[in-house]
Amino acid sequence: MSHNRVPAAGPNTRSHPYRGLSVQEVDFELTEEAILAFLRGREVYRRTEFLALRHGEQTALARVTKESEAPLFSPVVDALVLSRPEETAFVVDPGVDVGNASALAAAAVPGVLTTVVLGMFEHVNFIHRPEPVRVRVTEVVPPSPPKLFTQAQQVLAFDEDLPPVELVLDAVEIDALAAANPAMYYLLPCRGSGAAPAGAEVAYLDTRPADRQDWLMIGCERSLQFHRHFYGDEPPRVDLCPRARLENDAEFAASGDYALIKCCLIERGLDVGERTAVVPWGANLDEIRDGLRKLLLPPPADA
Repeated sequence: MSHNRVPAAGPNTRSHPYRGLSVQEVDFELTEEAILAFLRGREVYRRTEFLALRHGEQTALARVTKESEAPLFSPVVDALVLSRPEETAFVVDPGVDVGNASALAAAAVPGVLTTVVLGMFEHVNFIHRPEPVRVRVTEVVPPSPPKLFTQAQQVLAFDEDLPPVELVLDAVEIDALAAANPAMYYLLPCRGSGAAPAGAEVAYLDTRPADRQDWLMIGCERSLQFHRHFYGDEPPRVDLCPRARLENDAEFAASGDYALIKCCLIERGLDVGERTAVVPWGANLDEIRDGLRKLLLPPPADA
């Protein structure tokens, strides 16, 4: 029998789509030797790449190569045990969408190589060596929870192509900026945020106050442009721009994390760099999904 090399399984390996995983109940102890003897030469469905073998409460995960993917069923020509029973957990959670990598990573049991999940609609998948990608979401607060962070959570909940992602909120807190820069009168960009620093008068630029006051503006470059247009001058200003905050953050530069931010100087479209995806201030879910995909997925082979 010829042996085809079975591909290695790196971090965040899962069956994608999940139909590539077959779950088999077996009547033997799940030793590596017994698993390989069971699988080699066994006929499997042409889309099967992984098998979760169950013996009582024990589970093991193997990967196979087949003689061919043309016929409906084909014999296994080689196999590799990815995780033995002591390295594999089996989780039953009907709330987990097993087609979604972030959901699988969230359900993973700490301390094991592989977690097999029986989830929503009785579908089964696994995640091997989960290492979620950290994406920092820099966003102005209030409102809380911030919109961009909530939208990113929504995108991760339905996109099945993205790797597992851990969102980390980096909040630009208006109250904290005001506390660090005390004033009797503040001008804030938008009344809709609900921000209202205590102990001071507050006006909102989007209401275009009739009278120019001696205020301290907490706002970004676009707010400054509006102020110039409304009043013909530039007030003292504390910058709250998420993009500027990120560019000046040495901790982020050294971290290796990715970042999702928004910028009001971008009215439509995206600005995606090596580690950052910048979306418009009023970005919709499609734009945020596009930004995350361009940031975290490899480019198409024909690109």
